[in-house]
Amino acid sequence: MQQLAANVMHFGRVLRTAGLPVGTDRLQLALQALQVAGLASRADFRATLAACLIDRQEHRAMFDQAFDLFWRDPDLAGRMMQMLLPQVQANDAGAPPPPPENRRLADALFPTAPPRAEPDDAPERLEIEAALTFSERELLHKADFDTMSADEWQQAKRALHRLRPLFEPLATRRTRPAAHPGRADWRATLRAMARHGGDLWQPQWRQPRVKPAPLVVLADISGSMSRYSRMLLHFAHALGRADVPVESFVFGTRLTRTTRLLRHRDPDIAVAQVVRAVQDWSGGTRISACLHEFNQRWARRTLPGRATVLLVTDGLEHGHTEALRFEMERLHKSCRRLVWLNPLLRYTGFEPKAAGIRTMLPHVDRFVPAHNIESLEHLTRVLAADAQPRPR
Repeated sequence: MQQLAANVMHFGRVLRTAGLPVGTDRLQLALQALQVAGLASRADFRATLAACLIDRQEHRAMFDQAFDLFWRDPDLAGRMMQMLLPQVQANDAGAPPPPPENRRLADALFPTAPPRAEPDDAPERLEIEAALTFSERELLHKADFDTMSADEWQQAKRALHRLRPLFEPLATRRTRPAAHPGRADWRATLRAMARHGGDLWQPQWRQPRVKPAPLVVLADISGSMSRYSRMLLHFAHALGRADVPVESFVFGTRLTRTTRLLRHRDPDIAVAQVVRAVQDWSGGTRISACLHEFNQRWARRTLPGRATVLLVTDGLEHGHTEALRFEMERLHKSCRRLVWLNPLLRYTGFEPKAAGIRTMLPHVDRFVPAHNIESLEHLTRVLAADAQPRPR
């Protein structure tokens, strides 16, 4: 039993490295359940581990792959080759496509070892550099955050912080000197006349000062959204470093303000602080209750009249559609522009069939995807565009 417990803990670490939210509490629950259920059959063993280690249907495919590989599948060698070399497999017209999580699982099961030093008398080996920089960069921009390998995830974070944030310039009541004709600056004009003996020398002009539109980020951190929200927090950190007023909140079963935590200069440390401080990360979701708390407690303090709100969620709210409609309408009226970022838009045949999505859609100004770097680059163009006037 001691050896089995060590293997279960190792299996949990593999799942966690692959991106599944498996904590120590779930591992303890699995060990307790195995003592009760026993090891009568492989099917019962798989069902017991699945019931204790995963809680969402979208994690089942990853769990099944990891279980078959880790617990001595008869076709282990073939599956290892399929997982480690997915790019050289021939595309069979009748075979289903490989699951998208295999690269992350390959990194978790078979981490890359550091290169070993070759002895002096070793035969010379020919190494071919086959990296296609442009193609790899294009594939990285189109890769889904949820299916990225560990190396791709790090490259995506670096690429995200190299994005040039663009924001809609908002005119303020304050003015500044201008070289071209605009609003006449009579005081400066009279001072120039006094310096030249009262003769009209050159009219002076002023123009309104501009500032970027303030931004408020509301990110869903439930189990299905945690990996996307983590990358969106990196995006919010990059926006905050660009001297733009950014307020950030995360919500699952409760609302948490993370603005101060994201002020750290290092983005990885800032996001890690958010993950440690939030108690409901990768848990359930209560969208209507969290929006109610934001509207009741934080809207007046963090939403100036011309702020843009980025709502990051899949909109899968169960029940309470009337309360959700009221809170969405209230949030929409409190800001200048409400942009909904939904990773479900990555699917070509997406249709708003869920009750929560249908309830939220009428109260947003833009409905855009947020599942890869390309979609976030499109988001920067959305933020830079002028807000459309709302019908009265």
